[in-house]
Amino acid sequence: QVQLVESGGGLVQAGGSLRLSCAASGSIFSIDAMGWYRQAPGKQRELVATITEGGGTNYADSVKGRFTISRDNAKNTVHLQMNSLKPEDTAVYYCNADIGVVFTIRNYWGQGTQVTVSS
Repeated sequence: QVQLVESGGGLVQAGGSLRLSCAASGSIFSIDAMGWYRQAPGKQRELVATITEGGGTNYADSVKGRFTISRDNAKNTVHLQMNSLKPEDTAVYYCNADIGVVFTIRNYWGQGTQVTVSS
């Protein structure tokens, strides 16, 4: 059984910072791409940032220059450093990963962590 568990969400004022973390656990053979997505009330889930096993990154235009994604392959973790937060960043943030289990690769989601940015 593989699980992704997020932590680090909360309430912050506009201009502030938060750091989200996600840890993968279970019967893991390998982890390919990892990423963060978010879903605001009444909106579709959208990509925030992704990172490959080799460290290649991709960001949504709305967060470029403010958010930084990183990962620790030895600890099976991915992080999202969020700076200069804006009220429009308010959403539930979900961790996502392509994880190699026995003989296959499956996509997993975390349970989500709430980020609220007050103006």
